[in-house]
Amino acid sequence: MKQLHFLPGDTEKELVNVYPACTDQVFEGFGGAITEAAGFVYSLMNETQKRAMLETYFAPDRMNYQFVRIPIDSCDFSLGQYTGYTESGEPDFSRMEQYILPMLRDAEAAAGRKIPVMLAPWSPPAFMKTNGKREQGGALKPEYHAAWADYLCRWVQKLRDLGFLINRMSLQNEPKAVQTWDSCIYTAAEEKAFLRDFMRPVMERYGLTDIEVYVWDHNKERAYEWMRDIVDEETDPMVAGACFHWYSGDHFEVLDLIRKQFPRKKLVVSESCIEFRFFDEKDDIGSAQLLSHEIIGDLNHGISAFYDWNLLLDETGGPNYVGNLCLAPFLFDRANKALLPQPVQRYYETFAQAIAPGSVRVETTRFSESVEGTAWRRPDGEVAIVLLNRTGEPLRVLVRCNDGEAEVILPPYGIEDCRFRP
Repeated sequence: MKQLHFLPGDTEKELVNVYPACTDQVFEGFGGAITEAAGFVYSLMNETQKRAMLETYFAPDRMNYQFVRIPIDSCDFSLGQYTGYTESGEPDFSRMEQYILPMLRDAEAAAGRKIPVMLAPWSPPAFMKTNGKREQGGALKPEYHAAWADYLCRWVQKLRDLGFLINRMSLQNEPKAVQTWDSCIYTAAEEKAFLRDFMRPVMERYGLTDIEVYVWDHNKERAYEWMRDIVDEETDPMVAGACFHWYSGDHFEVLDLIRKQFPRKKLVVSESCIEFRFFDEKDDIGSAQLLSHEIIGDLNHGISAFYDWNLLLDETGGPNYVGNLCLAPFLFDRANKALLPQPVQRYYETFAQAIAPGSVRVETTRFSESVEGTAWRRPDGEVAIVLLNRTGEPLRVLVRCNDGEAEVILPPYGIEDCRFRP
């Protein structure tokens, strides 16, 4: 963290302007996902490694992650397909108790508090779907809408009975994606009808209407259409907002459009990572730069929370039962029993330390695409501006505020947490 010292100045070039009086959304914090893959790799680590990793994520003086996301039943980052659905409707949590819940309990111990959990289903049981499989898309059969809604609510209730804090859920992960792993297809009209006619009534019956329900949970480019087609006078009280992923590109303007049309709704990044099938797994700095660019853009266009994908994976970016290997901030080398923090972890920690929960965004402008930045008024009264150098050369930046200027030299591809009191 760099403390800025301002001097009078009237420079016109190399400026990043900060306007503390011009504020926007409140930020709730950062988080990540505990999948079965993450929990399995976690089980292979020794106690010192486990403690070091979880304290990095959840200790208040480190990354101070505020929440986690957990899949309902299997996803691609599972050891294989499974469902906890039983004929009685009571979820079988034996797979959850093996890897996911032990890691979640340890994360809560590291945080010293209950950690709010966001839930998302990847697929209903195969027999409930039109294609008879968990994978390759398929849709939920109409005759199982009520049973599926009941199962989702029982899942929430069981986790709450176990003492976990469930505060958010989406209705379907990636409802437009036909994947080789667990997936299920909805149109916006179908998701709206499922929420209005089945999910909401069952939530009311179970006393779960305090849970924030998010629609879409897929790539940003169609998030507006989903909100437009789902949220009306009747469903407005049922929808907390839209959550989305980063995998189809920037589309930051979509967030502006949603905020313009639905100003009371939240925007949440629910998943973000580097998939090795699309990016060079050896370009760790390039990956950190890409993800940091995404975070800055999302922050500057209105998000209130950010969930990374897997908190932990093995040295290959797995296990993933269909080979969809990805980057995580921490990898674990199974052969050498070594915990390997990745450069993206350091970048993420810079954001998480600078933008404390409860921070309010401050407007900025910048002189060039070579530098990106996001500024926030923290609860302690300081303004934190995170600056990212997109170039391979040292970069001089003058932060300007209230007619004062402070010089910052960013190292090649560097990121810096700069703070000052306006």
